[in-house]
Amino acid sequence: MQLTLLARLLSVGRAALAALRGRLCALCWSLAPLPLPLPLSLSLPRWRDSAPRPQREQEWDNTTPTPTSVNYHFTRQCNYKCGFCFHTAKTSFVLPLEEAKRGLAMLKEAGMEKINFSGGEPFIQDRGEFVGKMVQFCKQELELPSVSIVSNGSLIRKQWFEKYGEYLDILAISCDSFDEDVNVLIGRRQGKKNHVENLLKLRQWCREYAVAFKINSVINRFNVEEDMNEQIKVLNPVRWKVFQCLLIEGENSGEDALREAEKFVISDEDFDRFLDRHKGVSCLVPESNQKMRDSYLILDEYMRFLNCRNGRKEPSKSILDVGVEAAIKFSGFDEKMFLRRGGKYVWSKADMKLDW
Repeated sequence: MQLTLLARLLSVGRAALAALRGRLCALCWSLAPLPLPLPLSLSLPRWRDSAPRPQREQEWDNTTPTPTSVNYHFTRQCNYKCGFCFHTAKTSFVLPLEEAKRGLAMLKEAGMEKINFSGGEPFIQDRGEFVGKMVQFCKQELELPSVSIVSNGSLIRKQWFEKYGEYLDILAISCDSFDEDVNVLIGRRQGKKNHVENLLKLRQWCREYAVAFKINSVINRFNVEEDMNEQIKVLNPVRWKVFQCLLIEGENSGEDALREAEKFVISDEDFDRFLDRHKGVSCLVPESNQKMRDSYLILDEYMRFLNCRNGRKEPSKSILDVGVEAAIKFSGFDEKMFLRRGGKYVWSKADMKLDW
């Protein structure tokens, strides 16, 4: 009897040690200044082994932020060529759907309340089916309070709303100008399709399928003098997010960048003048370079947090490899700035009480 009990205790002890050893491996991996060799039991699939790594990662804060709101840029591919884009098509990689779902479930477990799917262009993958399935999974299975998408809108079809609209809280459409000639200069256009006319159509579909409508605008050298008051009031979005054009080395600035955004950059004073011109718009949410740089939790296509504190995107290790807690410590995320800029708001359409 005693031998049997001892054997059981030894078995439990071995299991506990094995679990502890796994946690220690992940911890050492996340804290090491240089890459450590992986134990054989933790060998990684090739699609993650091949992902580029920063030469050195720095832990910015001893505290671990909560991933309350996460922006998942699951693809870098896009059908537009916006000159100031700061998440360019440097790879064509997209995670398998089940792996993406696994990562999303991990984020929910870590405290995520809102997920925003972005790109690239989210609707370019499988004609919108990929993002649609993730939206449905996050709302139906994970029961997230808020699920949103940022898109240029050019590839969205009414059939998508019929299939997935009930699971989507907010659709944000990027629109930098209500002058099509300016959109052409920026690169926010494909073929002969009119970006502004498409925007009006999407606004109507959002009303029909009870999806909150939002507009994102990047203020730059080509639109900084524009007066958008009347058009925004007619469209009546729940939020009009106005960004100051931002340079990110390696993305839209520098030798290894795919864009040259220097010609789009405006001064802080130019940005303030634009904001002052539109101060009567109640849904206006302005974001300067400083607010943008540190106050977003951004996941790239490999589910790595991107740290922008040094003016370029330095990736952590993938949450799929080391877990959310270990990866988020290298995100550079300023949780206080996130709250100060109004990052947490009424973001579930069930709580908005909108007149659809």
